[in-house]
Amino acid sequence: IIIALALLACFVVLRSRPEKPVMASVSATSRGPSFEVHVEKPLLNRPFWELPAGLLGVPARGPRFDQTAPGAHSGSVGPGRLELSADGWDLLIETDGKGGVASGTRLVFPIELAEKQRRLRCRPADRPAGYLRTTTQAESHALDGTFVVELANCENAETGKLIDWPSSPLTVRGSFEDLPPELS
Repeated sequence: IIIALALLACFVVLRSRPEKPVMASVSATSRGPSFEVHVEKPLLNRPFWELPAGLLGVPARGPRFDQTAPGAHSGSVGPGRLELSADGWDLLIETDGKGGVASGTRLVFPIELAEKQRRLRCRPADRPAGYLRTTTQAESHALDGTFVVELANCENAETGKLIDWPSSPLTVRGSFEDLPPELS
């Protein structure tokens, strides 16, 4: 009982802490375009052995990709839109004009569920949560930025059938540096 109460107290304290800042810059020494995308598993969708780390605030090692992944490239990039992809991955973030996430945002990604490899397409809830922040480099007009997006509705990307996963929204975090802006 004492251990259970201690774990519960840790959980309450950790949940009441302010949101962690987005990951640091992709790489302080990187040259050329770079990006990183990380999908965090919700606490209740983690394997049993990952729960203690989750209760201590350690993010789960979920699916991820960066500019070194096979087929990785950036598509349309601007203050209100970001497209990143790689083999099996397709991220599109659209904003509402104020930096907040718009309903057109989506992520298609590979994940193992029920011991099967699947491709999911996830979208925000009816009231999208998250942001896309960009800055323009003065000398090159390339874009740097960070983003956090919550995706609540997932479906099987091949069949379009809605699935009953995750139990709470997925959090997708990322950053990018030196991406060429969309040309008008």
